[in-house]
Amino acid sequence: MSPIGSYEAKTRLPELLREVEKGQSFVITNRGRGIAILCPIPKDASNDLAQAIEAMQAFTQARPISDAQAMSLIEKGVR
Repeated sequence: MSPIGSYEAKTRLPELLREVEKGQSFVITNRGRGIAILCPIPKDASNDLAQAIEAMQAFTQARPISDAQAMSLIEKGVR
């Protein structure tokens, strides 16, 4: 993984994305400290994403909760 400063990453984003499409990965740094990784998504990740969305939709349909219940959970900080 090649390090690249955050400002340079911002100004060169289209070029970096073309490199990522080719398989290159970058560590984005801020003041010399790594803060993020810009890397290719695995080829099968889109399928995993579609399956995860379907599973979440099925879960929420099988266990519906009211808006009040959802707000109560959010307020309690349930994760």
